[in-house]
Amino acid sequence: MVAPILLFAVGNESRGDDALGPLLLRQIQNNISGAVECLEDFQLQVEHAADLRGRRQVVFVDADVSCEPPFHFSVLAPAHDHSYSSHAQSPAALLHTFKQVYAEPLPQCFVLGIRGYGFELGDVLSPEAADNLQQAITFLHSWLERNVEAAGCVDA
Repeated sequence: MVAPILLFAVGNESRGDDALGPLLLRQIQNNISGAVECLEDFQLQVEHAADLRGRRQVVFVDADVSCEPPFHFSVLAPAHDHSYSSHAQSPAALLHTFKQVYAEPLPQCFVLGIRGYGFELGDVLSPEAADNLQQAITFLHSWLERNVEAAGCVDA
């Protein structure tokens, strides 16, 4: 049985602040219930549409170079954008793929973009991004507590 909530982190730890998504996932996954599943990859691909099946909610977590610090959290809608290919997709394009492939309702989807600053190969996490990461972790813990309770999902 799949967990009703999926946290999907995207990023590359070899590229400085691009590691924000995977780092958040690793720090948060030890403190979440069985109602939440964690998945991580370097980039979203068409095949990931299958990971959305049977979910109530999905949160895509990624570094963001354009949002205001410390992070932004928003509802995500399907969109056929220029990232729509067989290699890498945006979260919105992945939702569009899901709608094209499956005859079932989309889960409620969100994007958590954490402000990053340096993305060069070999960079380490910047101090500013590390601060933003901690604030995003606090926010997501609270969001998960509310949404797991609202779904009636509790640990046995």
